[in-house]
Amino acid sequence: MCVAACIPKAHNNIMTNSRAYNWSYPMTMARLSWDSWETIFHRSVMMANGTCSPAEYQRMVMEKSAAMQASTVALMTGRGQAAVLAPFLVRARRNAKRLRNKA
Repeated sequence: MCVAACIPKAHNNIMTNSRAYNWSYPMTMARLSWDSWETIFHRSVMMANGTCSPAEYQRMVMEKSAAMQASTVALMTGRGQAAVLAPFLVRARRNAKRLRNKA
């Protein structure tokens, strides 16, 4: 049984449509650090103001588990360090952009 078959199509599309896993590992780490910081900042402000919705809390949990699944597949198939981080980077970038536009 192939591990990739267990991951829903939406998660596979994130990996295949993203150029994030083609970057070097240091560049991927730098982008992930920046975008994660921005996402954490926006969400922390929302929590402090009491405007963080239950849907946003649920999104936080669901995106982490989906990223972990995709990352595990990348690790098991030997696609490299940057590919292992790519699922987290894609989600962090998407969240940063969404929350930036929301603010």
